[in-house]
Amino acid sequence: MRAERRDDADVIVVGAGPAGSATAHWCAAAGLDVLLLEKASFPRDKVCGDGLTPRAVAELARMGLDTRPDDGWIRNEGLRVVAGGRSWELAWPDLTTYPGYGLARARTSLDHRLAQHAQASGAKLMERTRVTGPVLDEHTGRVVGVTAQPLDGRGRSDGPGRTLRAPVVVAADGVSSRFATTLGITRRDDRPMGTAVRTYFRTEGTSRHEDAFMESHLELWDGVPGESNLLPGYGWIFALGDGTANVGLGSVSSTPARQSATGHDYRALMAAWMRNTPEEWGFTPENQVGPVRGAALPMGFNRSPMYRDGVVLVGDSAGMVSPFNGEGIAYALQAGRVAADAVAQARTRVTDDARERTLATYADRMRADLGGYYTLGRWFVRLIEHPAIMRACVRYGLPRPVVMQFVLKLLSDCYEPRGGDWVDRVIAGLTRVVPKA
Repeated sequence: MRAERRDDADVIVVGAGPAGSATAHWCAAAGLDVLLLEKASFPRDKVCGDGLTPRAVAELARMGLDTRPDDGWIRNEGLRVVAGGRSWELAWPDLTTYPGYGLARARTSLDHRLAQHAQASGAKLMERTRVTGPVLDEHTGRVVGVTAQPLDGRGRSDGPGRTLRAPVVVAADGVSSRFATTLGITRRDDRPMGTAVRTYFRTEGTSRHEDAFMESHLELWDGVPGESNLLPGYGWIFALGDGTANVGLGSVSSTPARQSATGHDYRALMAAWMRNTPEEWGFTPENQVGPVRGAALPMGFNRSPMYRDGVVLVGDSAGMVSPFNGEGIAYALQAGRVAADAVAQARTRVTDDARERTLATYADRMRADLGGYYTLGRWFVRLIEHPAIMRACVRYGLPRPVVMQFVLKLLSDCYEPRGGDWVDRVIAGLTRVVPKA
């Protein structure tokens, strides 16, 4: 997999979201020539809750990214859970593995900053470049590059396409991953799938202007709580510190087929929730910034294999969103780091066989770290699909501090993988004994 004279780079990364930019950063930091291809131009928006857990903050720290509050990064102290007419403020756990705070930053700004960081590390960013397909070696069928089309400011073709060659291609092109699909690497039907919609509201002069906690609503009502219809999903409110808040709701199903069968209109559910929020929150049409936008959330390693024939799948392309909480950025950043290490190590091997085995360790390492956790997440989703179980958990579990401590660490994936208190040891033990996703 050493770059040949006719190659354009050592690694081509398709997509400059968190997964792609992290991969590009780590590959460039290892001394590799990297092309980072992005079909849009920065800054550009992505549907997201814009919240970063301590696990994601730890990955940003590894990358050397400056996350000072005076540089637009908003710190939060923990999670506020709202359900059953009550609320609980749960501080992020005090751990050696992760910092005791989370962050919030709009994806319009976050993705741009990560791409700039990859550039500063030595990656070459090519914006307005749409990858139209893989280039295959005519003898082995291995992927040895991509075909790419330059785009104008409106997303239309702008000049002739070209072929870009590299011994490794990283697919970081999101949930649909057309690149992987073209190669026959399709999504699995036995993995959870989520749906999320979100918008922004101006918060100046409202009670939601500044908030040290990320807020999660486990029950959504289309009228008076307890006296109207319970909506199918959970909601969030994340203050961004710039005079706006990211407000959205999401839902998860154990399989894509079950999700399709529900037939929910999530934008209508969002509108029903907003109509019945307290007046002092200011979540009104006059304060809304931008439309309600939606996206699918691929969960629990829903596309495999994660490596095959010169192609590495990272982030949403491999379905790395957590079934527990819809978090995807932390795992996207981690995947970029692990993938880059496998690519760099493979370059030191002297035979094709040895290089392929080394590249394949990427998938092994990701499954070893997250496979058990994602299996627990699949089982969790199957449980909460039953309304009676969810209501019982809210009624009898939430008021108990020890239960809430366990739930916070489990759902946020913020626990000590080795050592720690009894909660950490229980969660870590469970992830090791269950089958790997």
